[in-house]
Amino acid sequence: MEFRRARNNDIEQIEQLLMQVLNIHAEGRPDIFIPDTVKYTAAQLAIMIQDDQKPIFVAADDKDQILGYAFCILKDYSGSNNRTPIRTLFIDDLCVEQSCRGMHVGSFLIEQVKAHAASIGCYNVTLNVWSFNSSAQKFYEKQGLKPMETTLECILK
Repeated sequence: MEFRRARNNDIEQIEQLLMQVLNIHAEGRPDIFIPDTVKYTAAQLAIMIQDDQKPIFVAADDKDQILGYAFCILKDYSGSNNRTPIRTLFIDDLCVEQSCRGMHVGSFLIEQVKAHAASIGCYNVTLNVWSFNSSAQKFYEKQGLKPMETTLECILK
């Protein structure tokens, strides 16, 4: 398995994975997410692939099939008035191809993202996980991530 930055010729495969993960969210929170849609369009992906502040990483097999991805955002708090001057690599989205789940692709992606973050001087790696997705929470905790912050809501309608 290869870990690398996404390329433009990966966009079609990434879009398929984006729909898979979106449908998980739509099933868990149909009041928020629209099924069979994607978080990012092909045009947005093409721009993001070139952005070093928002790297997209993929795990690919020996036939260059995308097994999973990690969308990341580099956050720099060095100009903050109230936070220590750290750099964080935030995982904005992570998905493993449905047929590859349970084959350690997600663990591979997390480990490689952590190694990349360390190599560019980040203090930590962070991500958000929806409360309905207990299997994802358990997976991330197995990867060494711990709860840092909790978002609470009150639905008004």
